[in-house]
Amino acid sequence: MDWFSGSYKHVHFHMFSASHIAALILLVLIAFSIFLFKDKLRNRNMRTVELAVAFFLIGIEATYHIWMLHTGTWTADRSLPLELCSFATFFTILLLITRKNIFYEILLFIGLLGASQALITPYLFFGFPHFRFFHFFCTHILIVCTPLYFTWVKGYRPTFTSVIKTMIFLNLLVPVISFINQLTEGNYLYLHHKPSTASLLDFLGPYPWYILSLEGVAFTLSIFVWLLFRRKSATVIAEKEFHHYF
Repeated sequence: MDWFSGSYKHVHFHMFSASHIAALILLVLIAFSIFLFKDKLRNRNMRTVELAVAFFLIGIEATYHIWMLHTGTWTADRSLPLELCSFATFFTILLLITRKNIFYEILLFIGLLGASQALITPYLFFGFPHFRFFHFFCTHILIVCTPLYFTWVKGYRPTFTSVIKTMIFLNLLVPVISFINQLTEGNYLYLHHKPSTASLLDFLGPYPWYILSLEGVAFTLSIFVWLLFRRKSATVIAEKEFHHYF
């Protein structure tokens, strides 16, 4: 079963290969479809689909850890679910199950900014058609598309307070993960060094300054996401409706 083995000798991942590009195209198609059919989706009972996606994520995450145990690659310094996209996966599951706004607020920012960057420059060694390839892209695509679904279909919107909550969450997370890194000799959240593969961190300076640079980038991009998805004022909506009729 090469697709579930612990070796990527015959299924090595190559950035911007045909399978990588196909996964990115799939992301764009799903996001575009959610936006295009948002009115039809809004008028349908999507609860079963939401729960199905949540349990799919739970299942594929559990299978991922089973795969690591099966192949003898599970280690405390690399395999704990303490990366930003791991937290985003948890928030995705919680949002789909509970529909609570607090999970949406944080997921919108860490999902769109973190998972989208991971999709473009994946820290991944297993290529198509290995299980790890499907696990990586399925989870990250759902992390990105779920908050878009809740924005366009369910009508959720971020506020400036959402940006503040996200930054507080991230800044509370850093010392906790840093402590765990000390205990496990790990590099969760890349707090000790940059990933070995190419990433946007390469443009943010050397250690430890890239961590401070990343904070500034995260805040700036979060403001951009807030401006892009915030609820428009009644005045702007009224003006658009006026021009629509005249």
